[in-house]
Amino acid sequence: MSEKTNPGNFFEDFNVGQVLPHATPRTITSGDVAVYNSLFPMRFVLQSSDEIARGVGYERAPIDDMLAFHFVFGKTVPDISLNAVANLGYADCRFLAPVFPGDTISTVSKVIGLKENSNGKTGVVYVRSTGSNQTGTHVLDYVRWVMVRKGDESTPAPEPDVPSLPTSVDPKSFALPPSTNFSGLDCALSGSSHLWGDYAVGEKINHVDGVTIEEAEHMMATRLYQNTSKVHFNQFAEGQGRFGRRLVYGGHVISMARALTFNGLGNAFLIAAINAGRHVAPCFGGDTIFAWSEVLDVAELDGRSDIGALRLRTIATKDRPCTEYPGALEKGYDEGVVLDLDYWVLMPR
Repeated sequence: MSEKTNPGNFFEDFNVGQVLPHATPRTITSGDVAVYNSLFPMRFVLQSSDEIARGVGYERAPIDDMLAFHFVFGKTVPDISLNAVANLGYADCRFLAPVFPGDTISTVSKVIGLKENSNGKTGVVYVRSTGSNQTGTHVLDYVRWVMVRKGDESTPAPEPDVPSLPTSVDPKSFALPPSTNFSGLDCALSGSSHLWGDYAVGEKINHVDGVTIEEAEHMMATRLYQNTSKVHFNQFAEGQGRFGRRLVYGGHVISMARALTFNGLGNAFLIAAINAGRHVAPCFGGDTIFAWSEVLDVAELDGRSDIGALRLRTIATKDRPCTEYPGALEKGYDEGVVLDLDYWVLMPR
């Protein structure tokens, strides 16, 4: 058989310092946005209305920050996680510039750490990925770590090299939207009367609603991002794996949880940074996602009297409503927790 196809990189194919420019830049269209909005109950007004966006200083409505994340992430999959067992976590993620329909997104990654697992069959690969638009402007920069299979289990293990990562992103480093002013936002149109000053550290918000992930929808969403990871699509292969079925892309759960936060955080329509994220447990088609959030911190922003920042911790659960706020326990997580996300949002004051 011809060897012109791409088998993907295995753990032993990675080296610390290796730079991976990813193929197929992606031009984002209004059709992509429509598909995304049909798959998730996104209702944030800034991303929904060109008129509202122009009223605060944008040329038009930017795409949802998590949609930009998925497009940047999707480019990395053929080179980094085609042979992944699981995507494990995120850190030091900064949203650097708005992305609009018509922008073309490219991604480059650098391997910043490696550690083989004790079973000798898999290892963890740490990468920093940077997404840029057609002008070379960086729109997103983040670190993720992913468990990848070894192609040859007899390959000697590399020296462990685990990067030191910040526990949170400093608000002073946020890339605030230039030439904007949110002070005149019409809260009746945004769907929430609660602004930055209405939230307090320690406050917990049950987002109430639940949404069931349909098998076809999570696969459609993952294809939208050109994410080619085998575990999401190939039931023939995954039927013989440890779960016996396809896994839902972890980013799908993040977007679902983010969409659910509208009920209680309706004016938190911009994500400034993701401090840390962990996919606590796998998710499958048919699972119903619920979410709750805790306010971890509040921050004023230098030179901006119109917006402030909230540091949130959003927990997503499957098939378990959040009435009792299940979350991290001293020795682990409550049953049903699938996502633990620590991030900063920007909100009008």
